[in-house]
Amino acid sequence: MSPYPDLLQQARGLLSGQSHRIANAANLSALIYHGLPDINWAGFYFLEGRELVVGPFQGQPACVRIEMGKGVCGTAAATRSTQRVADVHAFEGHIACDPNSRSEIVVPLVVDGHVIGVLDIDSPKANRFTADDQAGIEALARIYQDSLGATS
Repeated sequence: MSPYPDLLQQARGLLSGQSHRIANAANLSALIYHGLPDINWAGFYFLEGRELVVGPFQGQPACVRIEMGKGVCGTAAATRSTQRVADVHAFEGHIACDPNSRSEIVVPLVVDGHVIGVLDIDSPKANRFTADDQAGIEALARIYQDSLGATS
């Protein structure tokens, strides 16, 4: 049974009426980290200049800065497309923040036509993320984006 219907409902409740970028990212990171099985990192990177800077997350300490176009996160931000990577060791230019991570999914966050960052989720299992996961995580990212309104 998919965890996403419950996660989406909980995310809407947590973020409803809240527009603070950091507070919403913190709550959504915790919700994802505790709500999805077999993940070891869930969090946000926010675009500052030409770099993604780590934001709220759950999991082991993370890389602080990632250049646009570099690694899975930088690629998602630069291409504005979700990156679902079955084996991070096979992804050219992968940045190994946690050596235990084997697969990753990164969704770009776009508000008012501008990339503001990414939602990044890692797993210690290879090929962890399915098409269902991608659809669910993209829906969670949309809830986050929508919570920010036009003021972000």
